[in-house]
Amino acid sequence: MTGPWESWDHILKVDPDKDLVGDETFADVCQTGTDAIEIGGTTGMTKHNMSAVIDACAEYGVPLYQEPSNPGVVIDSDALDGYLIPTVFNAGDVFWVTGAHKEWVRIADGLDWKRTHTEAYIVLNPESAVAEYTNADCDQSAEDVASYARVAERMFGQEIVYIEYSGTFGDTEKVAAARDALDDATLFYGGGIHDYDSAYEMGKNADTIVVGDLLHDEGCDAVRETVEGVKDAHAD
Repeated sequence: MTGPWESWDHILKVDPDKDLVGDETFADVCQTGTDAIEIGGTTGMTKHNMSAVIDACAEYGVPLYQEPSNPGVVIDSDALDGYLIPTVFNAGDVFWVTGAHKEWVRIADGLDWKRTHTEAYIVLNPESAVAEYTNADCDQSAEDVASYARVAERMFGQEIVYIEYSGTFGDTEKVAAARDALDDATLFYGGGIHDYDSAYEMGKNADTIVVGDLLHDEGCDAVRETVEGVKDAHAD
């Protein structure tokens, strides 16, 4: 199992349905030090707003990935390094396990399979939009989370396992349990990373942290602190 994400410490997730802070630009966003930019969100996604972000980031040399919420907003752009397609392993609605993916393969001109990768999501914040959207069963123990991670890697061949707390800082014991259950897959963590300390703490438990809301709420300087935090965690 190999992929560029094996060397990523930090991903910045840009929501095309949200504004940047003040007079910040996407040039500023691309100069935060993040290892990759993931473009996507749960609601409000359109081809227009997706394309606008891709075009604005394309010239700065940061790896760009789209995480489209549905097949209707997939952007065919040479500026994209690839597509990261979520499959929610603890979804109550099986549409988000395989049903949506059945529709993905029907898009016009087909998927670019060489650039298409899946992420095995384990959603753990019951108050998040993604939990509500997928009817996720978030009542999972650390042992449960570890088991999901092992199933994702060993039974389904997933190269990325994504612990998603979306909007709140997660349980480090559960994240560490997922990390310890994996042999080769890369463990992403997203949720509640808001400063150097939170990035450092979760960086001790995950391979890669994903920062999203912070960009739109506090701006690029705050994002740079999280880049420093996770990189220091991995260096120690």
